[in-house]
Amino acid sequence: MEVWHLMSPGAVTVGPEESVARAARLMERHGVGALPVCDGEGRVKGILTDRDVAVRCVALGESPEETAVGQIMSRHVLTIPPGADARQAAQFMAQGQVRRLPVVEDGVLQGVISLGDVARCQACHLETLRALEEICREGAPGEG
Repeated sequence: MEVWHLMSPGAVTVGPEESVARAARLMERHGVGALPVCDGEGRVKGILTDRDVAVRCVALGESPEETAVGQIMSRHVLTIPPGADARQAAQFMAQGQVRRLPVVEDGVLQGVISLGDVARCQACHLETLRALEEICREGAPGEG
């Protein structure tokens, strides 16, 4: 099954110039643990996780109201095209030790696919378990 069948379209995003406090409020409001960071054209510039907020801002005594998302976001972001196979998404998640991938086409964000989305795919159960095992083994470096 292709990623676009499983992804959540219309992902909530944040701009790199916006405050960490605003991003945290968006995460809470939408019940998500990560936000793609996009420029005005929808191009992914990074990803901000709840762990980034806690470890790179709050724990260091920085003000979430005064700190820009671009200052603490994870800049290295694995992405996947919408036409990729869901098994490949699970493999990317395992390799990168992440639970979600921005789905990008022609450089523009189309949505987000999570490990939970992949788990819904009947043909991907083994890949999902392997991805979860890899993520849990080392802990996801950029995720909470």
